[in-house]
Amino acid sequence: MINFDAPFYVLSPAKLNLFLHICGRLENGYHHLQTLFQLLDYGDTIGFKLIEAPKIHLLNPIAGVNNADNLLLKAANALLPYKNSPFGIELSIDKRLPMGGGIGGGSSNAATVLLALNQAWECRLSIDELAEIGLKLGADVPVFVRGRTAFASGVGEALTPVELSTRTYLVATPKTHISTQAIFNHPDLPRNTPEIAFSDYSFEQTRNDCEILVSKMDSKVANLLQWLLNYAPSRMTGTGASVFAIFDNEDDAKQILKLLPDGISGFIAKGVNYSSAHKSLDL
Repeated sequence: MINFDAPFYVLSPAKLNLFLHICGRLENGYHHLQTLFQLLDYGDTIGFKLIEAPKIHLLNPIAGVNNADNLLLKAANALLPYKNSPFGIELSIDKRLPMGGGIGGGSSNAATVLLALNQAWECRLSIDELAEIGLKLGADVPVFVRGRTAFASGVGEALTPVELSTRTYLVATPKTHISTQAIFNHPDLPRNTPEIAFSDYSFEQTRNDCEILVSKMDSKVANLLQWLLNYAPSRMTGTGASVFAIFDNEDDAKQILKLLPDGISGFIAKGVNYSSAHKSLDL
């Protein structure tokens, strides 16, 4: 258990979808999918400070995001019914992950708030209970609540923890926005990819079923992906717009990072099997 008497800071990690198969569409409009969530050792940093006033205060709102839509605040409010502490909370965020990139920034932020406030507010909820609350905030929140690199199915909530060898990833993002809703509602999205077992997984034998459609709709994503493929195995993550390349050698990744075309932001990260947030919170 962490002592929250002083301000406390937690890394809110990014994730990659190493593959994304759309296996069908459910009656409620959601999609049955399979994916492999790879957690990274890079992300946003969220600060927590207990305050005397029984309120939730975000010290630095995220530009372009209304408080009503802010997942940090939504997560904090979701724990109010379980709160056993008289204190309120002051939240802050050092935002490094691009929004709308498909690397889980908002979902990770929500999960980190759930995990930290469960301790700070003495909510005494189990990880299973937090994951159930998180699923109501977003389909990708549970994987960050559970804090393990995982093979996923269903709408992304049926998670099987897996151990992957350590690889280095270059994650690059063009200045564009991809609407997840528009992609999943598009008639040209493939929806009949056969299911696989994790034991049959290989990067080369899988794909991102959203990648061709997004590339047709957005030339910036298509151009970046083609550029990265010249240097290493590369793929779009989630519904984009971020694209990742896989390297065995960190120095090689750093060299390509320096070569990224104008207008492309990027970072280098290592894949991890356990979330940095869980380590910080002694979970």
